[in-house]
Amino acid sequence: MTAPSAQYTHGHHESVLRSHSWRTAQNSCAYLLSSLAPDMHILDVGCGPGTITADLARLVPQGHVTGIEHGAPDVLQQARAAAVAQGVTNITYALGDVLALDFPDAAFDVVHAHQVLQHVADPVRALREMARVAKPGGIVAVRDTDFAAMTWHPDDAGISLWRETHRQVARANGGEPDAGRRLLSWALEAGLAREQITASASTWCYSTPEEVAWWSSTWSQRVLSSEFASGALQHGFVTQEALDGMSQGWKAWGSQPDAWFAVLHGEILCKV
Repeated sequence: MTAPSAQYTHGHHESVLRSHSWRTAQNSCAYLLSSLAPDMHILDVGCGPGTITADLARLVPQGHVTGIEHGAPDVLQQARAAAVAQGVTNITYALGDVLALDFPDAAFDVVHAHQVLQHVADPVRALREMARVAKPGGIVAVRDTDFAAMTWHPDDAGISLWRETHRQVARANGGEPDAGRRLLSWALEAGLAREQITASASTWCYSTPEEVAWWSSTWSQRVLSSEFASGALQHGFVTQEALDGMSQGWKAWGSQPDAWFAVLHGEILCKV
């Protein structure tokens, strides 16, 4: 059976990778960390520039972590170089597709995906594949953002338009931007047992002047230069003038002394 496809909404512009490289195991998969043991073998799906992946490898020094990314060899090369620079040796990077994982059944103690299922055309199939390659008694761990639940202050019309446009583009690309609230439902549809699933939520919150400046800077660039921008224009959702307004909105928000932004994530921890 041919796997359904979806286009990655963000792409791999420098501003996107700069944002993704901020992520660590501590700020992006804290819900999983207490379940790890030093000798585990972990699959990190959608590893991107590999900052979470390398952190996980450090937490399983007698084990091994495999990071896979779909269709982005340059990003994987960046991840490999970072691992070498950091002296992390128990790690392997490869191209891979969560809808058709190129691993045997029961290959990993933990199968992890951070902000991946929102970009997948068939998240239920993805979860079935993740469960297939997890060992009996192993863990499938997924965390995904929920764009509709993002909240910020002060209000800004440019940021509000960005969020609604992002949701339009993501769905036109075949994904689901409000994935966080749906993870439990998708896991049940994938056949995972309810009594073996822990569902939770956590946030990123940008509130200090340094955090606000960084967050607003990355997004003011992303709305103009990433695949989101070209997708929004190609689908006819907005004009270039509107994109410029979104960028200015991010800059204006970031200049406010009371600027605050919260990103809600849904999480599921599933025993297989």
